[in-house]
Amino acid sequence: MLKEERHKTILNEVALHNRVLLTDIAETLDVSIDTVRRDVKELDAENRLTKVHGGAIALGFINNSARNDNIYKLEDKIIIAKKAIKLLKDNSVILIDGGTTCVELATQLPEQLSLTCFTLSLPVALELLKKPNVEVIFVGGQLSKDAQISIGADAVHTLSNIKVDFGFIGTGYVDPVFGLTEFDYDIVQVKKAVINASKKTVLLSISEKLNSQHRYKTCDIGTIDTIITELDGNNLLLKSFKNQNIQIL
Repeated sequence: MLKEERHKTILNEVALHNRVLLTDIAETLDVSIDTVRRDVKELDAENRLTKVHGGAIALGFINNSARNDNIYKLEDKIIIAKKAIKLLKDNSVILIDGGTTCVELATQLPEQLSLTCFTLSLPVALELLKKPNVEVIFVGGQLSKDAQISIGADAVHTLSNIKVDFGFIGTGYVDPVFGLTEFDYDIVQVKKAVINASKKTVLLSISEKLNSQHRYKTCDIGTIDTIITELDGNNLLLKSFKNQNIQIL
């Protein structure tokens, strides 16, 4: 595979999943870790992604407060956010996870909507602070430098003591058989706690993540109450999820 083709594949994977591991890219490309490491280093030097220990991060993932072209599929994420807002009523108590789609939900919240919102995401919290009628409660803990969210025992313990009307979560991978999965075990533990803290769990996911899976399981697909994508609810890509008795928006 030519270097240009490898670079394109790496950028596509990073844009879609926000964070990727060098080992996963090497497996996908069927090349050595050293080759992938050199590719990622070159792309980082060209300011097309950010190289981190053992992997790479999308530029938009580490600069969520800026409205720019680095946010992958931003228009689709705006559609998802606006659909999610329709679930909310004044004085709802909600919990918003991390990730660019969840940040977009916080960004798109109407200023007149009164909410109490818990979040473990720094970028989400910063967007929520702009909303005059939203009470923001930050769930603290050890901060993940990559994901910019609270992780660890303190965050999980705090979440175990609350119960919100809606928990809005993102995911790296989602499959109708394998459920929600991630490559980061610490992130999975926090997402499990978010789900347990929610009366209803709403998954926000662009359609490109459908029918994909990774190492660590967050939950079975049946644990999710509602899936929101940018697609029309009758799209054939969603058929296998509809069969799981999940609301599709």
